[in-house]
Amino acid sequence: MKFSKRVLLRLKNKNKKLKPDKYKKLKRESVRGLIKGTVERPRLSVFRSNENIYAQIIDDTTAKTLVSCSTLDRDIKLNSENGRTCNASRLMGQKLAELSKQKNITKIVFDRGPYLYHGRIKALADGARAGGLEF
Repeated sequence: MKFSKRVLLRLKNKNKKLKPDKYKKLKRESVRGLIKGTVERPRLSVFRSNENIYAQIIDDTTAKTLVSCSTLDRDIKLNSENGRTCNASRLMGQKLAELSKQKNITKIVFDRGPYLYHGRIKALADGARAGGLEF
């Protein structure tokens, strides 16, 4: 029996019969389906691990990564103690804004993925806005 994504999410909320991996995939696809990057407004995609955070600006029409940055970059690693802090995420957002301005990208669409807009994700977005990106 095949269910739609919406029905599967309701099943997850009602009786908790979905496995966590399947639920995570459904959640990511539901957010990703609404957000598409174009040439005028590419997509800023964020991945957060326990230790570091990674971000890249993607043009979905050609499926190319235009700019990428992470807390593993040398400049950010020297200015912060570790990659787990909001301060490191804010610095990374500012550096990402600088790199994107060099490629004449000023307007983007923010894709938080399956993560809540809170903590390190919010700090990265605030840093990118402070650097001059509009979203």
